[in-house]
Amino acid sequence: MTTPSDIDTSSWKKNKANHWALTPISFLERTNQIWPEKTAWIHGSKSNTYKELRTRCLKIARGLIIKGIKKGDTVAAILPNVPAMIECHFSVMMAGAILNTINTRLDSKAINFILQHGKAKMIFVDPEFDKVIAEAIRDIPEKKRPLIIRCKDEEFIKGTPLKNEVTNDDLANIGDKKTSLHWPENEWDACSLNYTSGTTGDPKGVLYHHRGAWLTAIGNQMVWSMGKHPIYLWTLPMFHCNGWCFPWTITAMAGTHICLRNVTAKNIYDSITKHNVTHMCGAPIILSMIINAKKHEVKPIKNKVGIMTAAAPPPPAMLAGIEEKGFEVTHVYGLTEVYGPAVICEWKEEWNNLKAGPKSEKKARQGVQYPTLEELSIRDPETMKSVPRDGKTLGEVMMRGNMVMKGYHNNKKATDEAFSGDWFHTGDLGVMHEDGYIELKDRSKDIIISGGENISSIEIEETLYKNNKVLLVAVVAKPDNIWGETPCAFIELKNGQQASEKEIIDFCKSHLANFKCPKKIVFQVIPKTSTGKIQKFQLRELAKEL
Repeated sequence: MTTPSDIDTSSWKKNKANHWALTPISFLERTNQIWPEKTAWIHGSKSNTYKELRTRCLKIARGLIIKGIKKGDTVAAILPNVPAMIECHFSVMMAGAILNTINTRLDSKAINFILQHGKAKMIFVDPEFDKVIAEAIRDIPEKKRPLIIRCKDEEFIKGTPLKNEVTNDDLANIGDKKTSLHWPENEWDACSLNYTSGTTGDPKGVLYHHRGAWLTAIGNQMVWSMGKHPIYLWTLPMFHCNGWCFPWTITAMAGTHICLRNVTAKNIYDSITKHNVTHMCGAPIILSMIINAKKHEVKPIKNKVGIMTAAAPPPPAMLAGIEEKGFEVTHVYGLTEVYGPAVICEWKEEWNNLKAGPKSEKKARQGVQYPTLEELSIRDPETMKSVPRDGKTLGEVMMRGNMVMKGYHNNKKATDEAFSGDWFHTGDLGVMHEDGYIELKDRSKDIIISGGENISSIEIEETLYKNNKVLLVAVVAKPDNIWGETPCAFIELKNGQQASEKEIIDFCKSHLANFKCPKKIVFQVIPKTSTGKIQKFQLRELAKEL
């Protein structure tokens, strides 16, 4: 019998025959080989095949190199969900560079910080953002100013040409086959730089590696069971965690990217019916947009549309409402630091027999780790011990595996803190259920401690969503001289609805213990990020002044 010690491995070495660096670039290569004439993207009246997409990406990559991009350089992009953004997800990496997709909702000051911190050598710009980019680069020394690459779009032809700009068409035209491209030799090489929202201080630059991007793209397909040739509607911003890595997932499955420049309820329904959309992603704000669409905007959906949603856990009432409209919800959870979604509410057939309430509660849980994430745990951040699987004991959500970032760009202190104890610390608080499914209870900074009692803002929010007059709600801590903190609820009412503070508080008292009920109700528009996340840090500041 052979034992491991009898096997001589000294002569076994990595070579081109047995080892290639994992990279999302390979998805486009394979799809082009097998389905070159399959439609890669549709944008308005225009479309491209995968053969055309690959050819153009190769040309742009070579153009970037000819213009001076070197391996490891940063190339930024401030683009909506248009074909140029899909091209960036392959061409920049083909050139050996790092893609930095910038939030299109940021102001010039924030963009200036990102461009300088990330040391972007070039930036792809849509004409819609000419003004903000001109302001963002104004005080950057000319020698350090990124080269502007204009990406024209017939759906938005306005804009003011920027100094010394070139176009993405120019890059494609100067590219020649003699220019060598830079596929990664090491899958640990950085491929993307994504900045966090910067809710406290400057945003942090999260570095992705090729291996993680490849695995996340595969993981998306595994947990969603999309099958070949999905028709995917881009309602999720591609700048957000590289569109949760779906530019690569859809390409790997030889699917069709339906580009959507302006995300409105009407455009969503129109696109679904026109293109027979099968899948889409978005934060709960997208679900709310679909549910509350005006009557004339709604079109009947013939076949179930899979919709993957993340961010804060959707309240059971919202999950039930979206499914009534013809959508099948898949709930995921993740962060920028783990390439977007990394946890899936893996559905079990026996749950289909549950009543509506318990069924929705199951779907509102975050769930279990992706097949491509090694470990998911709820731990005491002080002792680093796992909490009991009782669905009650609160701890911090922690993760391990190849879907975790390389680290924060030029921020060793924050990186070391995030990886303390050889786990990635999410900063989210949750519980572990008996079946191994996790459920978020709050961000560590969002937990409300009132009179020594821990109060979950999520629990209060879920209760308020049961009120038929409520469209959107966010609960934060309000300083209190007696209790230390008390819950304060910010509420957006549905169109045509009216409610008083007393009415809402009384509603809460009929569903919650009194100490958990908000002591203050504020009716106003709730600030949100471009990805639909509620900006609670703004609301906390407002609550301090009440």
